[in-house]
Amino acid sequence: MSKTKVKSYTSVQLLERVALTEGFKGYPLGYWILAIRSTEDTYNVMDDKFYIFSHKIFVDVITGTTNSGGYGLKNFAKWNTKGTAIIKSDEWYYDVYQIGLHKGRMQALRQVGNMKYYRDGNGDNKIDEKGEIEVANNYTNFHCNDYSIKKGITSWAIGGWSVGCIVANDLTKYYELLKRVGNNKVSLCLIKEF
Repeated sequence: MSKTKVKSYTSVQLLERVALTEGFKGYPLGYWILAIRSTEDTYNVMDDKFYIFSHKIFVDVITGTTNSGGYGLKNFAKWNTKGTAIIKSDEWYYDVYQIGLHKGRMQALRQVGNMKYYRDGNGDNKIDEKGEIEVANNYTNFHCNDYSIKKGITSWAIGGWSVGCIVANDLTKYYELLKRVGNNKVSLCLIKEF
């Protein structure tokens, strides 16, 4: 049973919406990810969706999170005293990922380009997109939430799987995406639910 309440959209709705998003320079020719951040933002739950496109053709949808989990929201000072990294939504990030390893252990889409971030350091149970914006490569990779299992949906809890990364919990679809992508760079468009 899905823990996400993000609405379902048609391809036309999504393509029209992303064309209005900050930094839009055209639809990538290869595979790209449209991440939709849930307005509900349920604490420590993977309640977001990732729509996968090849140019303007819808390919698949994967569940997961664009948010830091409870571990990152409460323990951010281990990495950055200003707060946990929150990728700025309503932005395009072209050619930002390429196949690599996450923490040297898991095949992932590794961040190879800069993104815009907020820092959430208030220690509450919600992510905050406010304050100063930093532009950096914080290695907020796109990875899954299990080092050994390769199929099925695993836990809906974020826990320590994200302290800024984008994380998928449908491992079957996640590994299918990695096969499709190959060695090509992958773009990300991150928007809020609309």
